[in-house]
Amino acid sequence: MVDMELKTEVADARNLDARNGVSRRDRFLIPEHNGEQALYFLGNSLGLQPRNARAHVDKVLQTWATTGVEGFFRGAEPWLQFHDTLAAKLAPVVGAQPAEVVIMNGLTVNLHLLMVSFYQPRGARNKIICEAKAFPSDQYMLETHLRQRGLDPSEIIVEVTPAEGSATITEAHILDCIHQHRDSVALVFWGGVNYYSGQLFDMENIARAAHEAGALVGFDLAHAAGNVVLRLHQWDVDFAAWCNYKYLNAGPGAVAAAFVHERYHQDATLQRMAGWWGYQKDTRFKMQKGFVPVQSAEGWGLSTPSPLLFAALAASLEIFEYVSMEELAAKGQEMSSYLISLIEGINTSAGRTIIQVLTPLGVESRGCQVSMLFQQGGLPVFEYLSQVGIYADWREPDVIRVAPAPLYNTFEEIWLLVQALEQACKKFLL
Repeated sequence: MVDMELKTEVADARNLDARNGVSRRDRFLIPEHNGEQALYFLGNSLGLQPRNARAHVDKVLQTWATTGVEGFFRGAEPWLQFHDTLAAKLAPVVGAQPAEVVIMNGLTVNLHLLMVSFYQPRGARNKIICEAKAFPSDQYMLETHLRQRGLDPSEIIVEVTPAEGSATITEAHILDCIHQHRDSVALVFWGGVNYYSGQLFDMENIARAAHEAGALVGFDLAHAAGNVVLRLHQWDVDFAAWCNYKYLNAGPGAVAAAFVHERYHQDATLQRMAGWWGYQKDTRFKMQKGFVPVQSAEGWGLSTPSPLLFAALAASLEIFEYVSMEELAAKGQEMSSYLISLIEGINTSAGRTIIQVLTPLGVESRGCQVSMLFQQGGLPVFEYLSQVGIYADWREPDVIRVAPAPLYNTFEEIWLLVQALEQACKKFLL
């Protein structure tokens, strides 16, 4: 006998897919499980491979094979021009001007480089305000960067913690902390979206409060770029950095990127680490002494970038040209809302809370990621999902993270995920 309720529910999911024109699923390669497409909800960890990535990378390999080093200068797409082309395409994704974007290195390397320029302690004004339990790389970056400068992290770093029993940090708490330390804060450094809870922070208000307190502000956008609407230039952000392998689908270990507001491009007072690739372009090949930076964010560049990594990023950004971040973010929030509503249905059917959603319920405070805390221990549930071909993420203690990426995930996939979740809960938790 057909379960008419389930038939109606899956029809609703398919209707949501049919009326939503943002999907570019056909542009991606979907992993398989037992000969069928798997349910992949790990865009917050590694985005899927664009179908055109191989062609873009092969083109660079072919140019290398046939022209060698002349590939930097010759052909229809000289490698020396890659950066300008990619920066122009990446800038709208983060709400920047092309000259404010530099594509280079890895995320944490870029953060260290930017800290050299934008952490400027002066006497008692030396504090750094950040979120408690930020992604470990950010914690380690701050700790070791301060020690390298001869400073004690325990005396410098001020962490803003969630309220007791909560995984999220209220905006009021953040702004109160900035105000409280207004005479001693040098830098507010924050994650745009918290990797653990999926909380989206109001970066505009944080930036404004930091500047009003006389501090600079920077953001780690690893979980925000390609996920939520960003307006870095408009929000007057001083600097930011992000990886391109999550929602931006540029491949494992992809080249990262950074933002430096245009007001700093000609500021000769800023300290920075320098390299040949950041030297002004028109005289770079004269090999002269004395560093003269490019008058843009590229002036923070160091080493020759890899055309192979640029090619993989180009493949993804080609897809982003056909959809705006406003459309993508709206669909991502709609997908997470749909997922949260179905999760609440599991709790209602059970008569108690089995799955606590850690991610804020308000759409203005989240992107597409949803983090679920299992009250009785969720590891068997996670292992069950893996066995049936569902890609999710396990975080201690007892948290499963999923991210329906609007470029390639579907509402029907979300419905199927929740069916599997319910079956696993009945099997292991009820």
